[in-house]
Amino acid sequence: MKKWSLYIGSYASIKVFIHWTFWIIIGWIFLMHYNMGHGIYEGLWGVLFILALFGCVVLHEFGHALTAKRYHILTRDITIYPIGGVASLEAMPEKPRQELLVAIAGPAVNLGIAAILLIYLQYTGKVPDLSMLEVENQNAHMLGRPFGFNLFAANLILAVFNLIPAFPMDGGRILRAVLAFTMDRPRATRIAATVGQFLAIAFVFFGFFYNFWLVFIGLFIYLGAGSEAVYESTKSALSGYTAKDVLMRKFTRLVPEDNLEKVVQVLLDSQEQEFIVTKNNHIHGVLTRKELIKGLSEYGKASPVSRMVRNDYLTLHPTMALQEVYQKLMASHCSVAPVLDNGQLIGIVDKENINELLMVNEAIKTEMLLNK
Repeated sequence: MKKWSLYIGSYASIKVFIHWTFWIIIGWIFLMHYNMGHGIYEGLWGVLFILALFGCVVLHEFGHALTAKRYHILTRDITIYPIGGVASLEAMPEKPRQELLVAIAGPAVNLGIAAILLIYLQYTGKVPDLSMLEVENQNAHMLGRPFGFNLFAANLILAVFNLIPAFPMDGGRILRAVLAFTMDRPRATRIAATVGQFLAIAFVFFGFFYNFWLVFIGLFIYLGAGSEAVYESTKSALSGYTAKDVLMRKFTRLVPEDNLEKVVQVLLDSQEQEFIVTKNNHIHGVLTRKELIKGLSEYGKASPVSRMVRNDYLTLHPTMALQEVYQKLMASHCSVAPVLDNGQLIGIVDKENINELLMVNEAIKTEMLLNK
């Protein structure tokens, strides 16, 4: 269960959560109507519209998740936030065609919903006169429109917004997938990220003159584009390596009966922050620093580690490509993963060791360039 999130159900083994911050927008919508002098009925109608809109957002995310599942990429969960939904895919497909289909599936769902609503509105004769949309006050005019038409327009806006060719929007991934048909993925990512950051700067610039929300959107896109470029660059730098290349054979092994006080001593005496718990040569779980702190505050230092151990840990094979290992660790709740060979624990891999490999390689490259 995700902390601070409400579980509302699952489909195709994909759990759906609502983050606690989502309820802020629900309260804000209701208060907005109240401050405008509307009654409780209008306030509840506005809340109902937001819930319906975010229902469409959930379907959008399922579009990504179910398409990714066709390519054997799992989705841990879908979480709804005030700014939208996030489908936590384990990874994006490496093949351009597959990434294109996964990325475009979300906006396609919104366009499909909009098409169904338009057919319904035309069949029932509830399509409003377009002249209504010209000069009326926006809020009043939204209340005056049919509920279905508002939802139709919102789905069109969602689709168009997500098709902006900039990370982390779907359009950025679509652009990269299209570029990757004719060039390698790292270069395609750099070009797509550059396009995204250029658009982000334009959003910020125009936001100061027209709508300040564009400034926030621009900053969101700029940071997302940069983050995606760094992530893909790191993956590219790990090409050719396996888990064995960063394997740590010397590490602390805990047993379920060890108390948290012992773990604290190890934490203070070494650089280790996450620990493998074993019993009879079998992995019992992983104890992270977060669970350790939580256990100390809730149960005290005499509590056994078995009380706080995590069972949702990764297991790796020494020949697994380090690119895949990096992707899995980035998507995992733990920064460390046990490495098994023929069912036997032979070592661990953590994010820190991967970063050290990257730093060493970068230093070697720099030295080679200086010596040329």
